[in-house]
Amino acid sequence: MDDIGALLKEALGLHQNGQLPDAAARYEHVLAQAPRQFDALHLLGVVRRQQGDAEDAVRLISEALTINPSQSTAHCNLGAALQDLGRSSEALSSYDTAVQLNPAYALAWSNRGNALRALGRLPEAVESYDQALRLRPSYPEAWCNRAIALLDLGQPEAALDSAERALHQKRPYAEAACVRANALFGLRAFEAALRAYDEAIAWDARAPEAHAGRGLALMKLERPGEALSSVETALALRPRHPQAERQRGDALLALGRREEAIDAYRRARTLALDAGLDTGELDFVLAARGAGATPGQAPQAYVKALFDQYAGHFDRHLTQVLGYRTPALVEAALARHPGAAELAAVDLGCGTGLCAPFLRPRAQRLVGVDLSGRMLDQAREAGLYDELVCADIGTYLAQNPQAFDLAVAADVLVYFGELDTLFGQVRASLRANGVFCFSTEALDEGDFMLLPSQRYAHGLAYLEQLAARHGFTILEARRAPVRSDHGADIEGHLLVLRAAS
Repeated sequence: MDDIGALLKEALGLHQNGQLPDAAARYEHVLAQAPRQFDALHLLGVVRRQQGDAEDAVRLISEALTINPSQSTAHCNLGAALQDLGRSSEALSSYDTAVQLNPAYALAWSNRGNALRALGRLPEAVESYDQALRLRPSYPEAWCNRAIALLDLGQPEAALDSAERALHQKRPYAEAACVRANALFGLRAFEAALRAYDEAIAWDARAPEAHAGRGLALMKLERPGEALSSVETALALRPRHPQAERQRGDALLALGRREEAIDAYRRARTLALDAGLDTGELDFVLAARGAGATPGQAPQAYVKALFDQYAGHFDRHLTQVLGYRTPALVEAALARHPGAAELAAVDLGCGTGLCAPFLRPRAQRLVGVDLSGRMLDQAREAGLYDELVCADIGTYLAQNPQAFDLAVAADVLVYFGELDTLFGQVRASLRANGVFCFSTEALDEGDFMLLPSQRYAHGLAYLEQLAARHGFTILEARRAPVRSDHGADIEGHLLVLRAAS
């Protein structure tokens, strides 16, 4: 029988030198003689993962752990293989065991953060990265992954600091450079983001994420021709990627190449279907271009993502870019119909709380409801709401019958086409003589239409029919400019309704 210790030593040397097939052969030789040799099973599993066979890695490392379950390194390596297979909950359990066995194991804490991030448990992921960094402050990979989690939490400034710490410790580091660029993009520093994407590409020209991000920055800088080139490079590096194909459609549309854009959106939809992804947003985009059936409302995922993205600069964008006038119009309309003091008010689609300053004096209790948690975080800072609820407004209203005396929906119904259901939900949530004040964008003919802006417009006659059907009296119906788009006023309807007593 060969000396197992010598064989293991030889295998480990080959393994450390990157000679994976030869190392695997030596580990297998050991196992032929000693099938339950822990190190050979464990390290052969590590080799298999490095060779891309995560399934066999899980099998081998799991078998090793039946022999010696007290080895934290093996639990960590098992977690990594499970993570490769997308089995994040099981990976997290392995990492938890690893850090219980060895609380000073920085790699396991960092990998645990990756599993938590994959599970959407972002604050816990950041805490796990922080623990790894307390144990090993010079740990660029942990700083980089922490930055990704912070970006997902909508904290681009903190993410930028974390990515820069990673780059201070390790250069070149293309992934961290790309994450830094993403953070700058989140801070709307688009020129700086473009330079950062260029740095990432200089370090790794075959990173599709950097090329795709560069395309997004160029779109924000109104350079769609260059954006198209960047996203096509991303697609060449990573074909059949739905999001990149959608980006390609956006760039083509900005270049006025409508039919090609529609073809790109359709291809993105097909790719999303093939990947088992939801196609609601792409269906919505196609419908807004007249290339699909008009849905009854915008997809909730689209609305949530849109406003999560806008949260940090929403008020400035509305007032300085879109010339947003709806809150002022709503305030003036309510002042024209004071009636009795409202006891309880709900601000539907409250966003960052632009309506709260004039609703607060009217309400003994003021509730804000919005799909975007990040918008609600901004609204919470003002301290004007008694309660803020992250929910679909229809679902919330259905759960709160006869709870309110005033319901306001400022620039919210533009994300709904068919309004019959929502009118019924509002009416059911109002007490006798309750008031419903809302705005829409104006449509001259027809009930409603999905516009290329991906917002709905509504006809006044349709709104009047719905008011009558659901037992409302129209106190006021006015037409006025509600916002601007590329310097042109967008007309809207402002209605104040009273529920029957």
